Amino acid sequence: PVFVIAEIGINHNGDITIAKKLIAAAKVAGADAVKFQKRFTGEILTKEGRNAPYDSPNAFAPTYGEHRDKLEFGEKEYRELKQFAEGEGILFFASVWDRKSVDFMDTIGVDAYKIPSADTTNLQLLDYVSRRGKPILISTGMSTEDEIDVAVSTVLKHTDKIILFHCLSLYPSPEEKINLRFMDVLKSRYSPLTVGYSGHEPDLLPTIAAVSRGAFIVERHFTLDKKMRGSDHAASLNPSELQELVAVIRRIEKILGAPERIMYDELKPLREKLAKSVATKVTIPAGAIITEDMLTVKGPGNGIAPSYMHTLIGRVAYTEIPEDSLVPKEALLWPRA
Repeated sequence: PVFVIAEIGINHNGDITIAKKLIAAAKVAGADAVKFQKRFTGEILTKEGRNAPYDSPNAFAPTYGEHRDKLEFGEKEYRELKQFAEGEGILFFASVWDRKSVDFMDTIGVDAYKIPSADTTNLQLLDYVSRRGKPILISTGMSTEDEIDVAVSTVLKHTDKIILFHCLSLYPSPEEKINLRFMDVLKSRYSPLTVGYSGHEPDLLPTIAAVSRGAFIVERHFTLDKKMRGSDHAASLNPSELQELVAVIRRIEKILGAPERIMYDELKPLREKLAKSVATKVTIPAGAIITEDMLTVKGPGNGIAPSYMHTLIGRVAYTEIPEDSLVPKEALLWPRA
C-alpha cells in the first residue's frame, strides 16, 4: 500500500497540546506516519541570521532565531509525543536539519530520518545520517539533477535505505510547475530506490496524480486549521482533506490492481453472450473437407474462438454441421484430409 505521511512539521506552533491533537487527527484520517521537524537554531543559523528582525505576520518572536526557537520542542516533549503517537498506533519521526538534531532524534529513538529539500546539498549531514543505517527520506524540492546524484551517491556509501521524494519547495506550489513527469526520471535514474512525492499544493489532485504515476509514499503538510498563525498552515491539508486524500489513495490502489491480465469469472457469461464463435455459412455434410468459404463468425461466444478458424480449414467433417450453426469444439480434433 501507499505509505501516507502527515507532516505536522512546525504546525503545532510550539504547543504540545496542538501537537497531540494533530497526531490523533492524522491517525483518524488514516495516515501511516506523522513527521515533525527538528533543528537547533544555533547549529543552522549564524549570529547575524539569528538576530535578524522577523516582522512577518506569521512571526512568533521579533528575531528569526527567537521565532525558530519558539517552534521547537525539547527532549521531554518529544519523548511524550513519540509515546503518544505509539499509543495511537502511528509511526513517529522527524526531519533533521543539523547533526545535533540527528543525535537528538537518535536519543528519542526514531526509526527513520527525513532530509529536507534545503539540506539535499548538505553532504556532511547526509553522511552523518547515513551512518546510522536507518531509512533516509530525501526531498529534492530545491536541487538540480547533478546535486541529487551527489546526494544519493553520498548516502549509498553507507546504506541503500533511501527514499527519494519528488518535490517543489514553493508554498503553495503552482500546478504548472509541479512537473510530475520528473518522478519517472527519478525512478529510472536511481532504480531500484523507492520514489515518493512530497506536495505543497493547495488541493489534492497533484498528490492523487503522483500516486497514479507510481509514488509508493506521499507526504503532505497537515494542520488543524489553515487560518492558524504560522508559515505552513495555508499550504497544509486540514483533517477532512487528509481523510479524503487517504480514502482516494486507497481507491486508487484497488483501481491500479496488478500488472497482469485477469479473466474474472464475471466476464464469462458476458463473453458467451456478446463474443463470437466459428459458425457455418452452409450445411457441411459428414465426410466433407472444410473450406474457408463454408465458415463465418457469429455469436454466441461459447464455441470455437474466431482466432482458431484457420485450424479448421482442411479437416474432414466427422458429422454433419447444419447451416447457420456453431461449429462444435470437437471439430478441432477431426483429422485432416
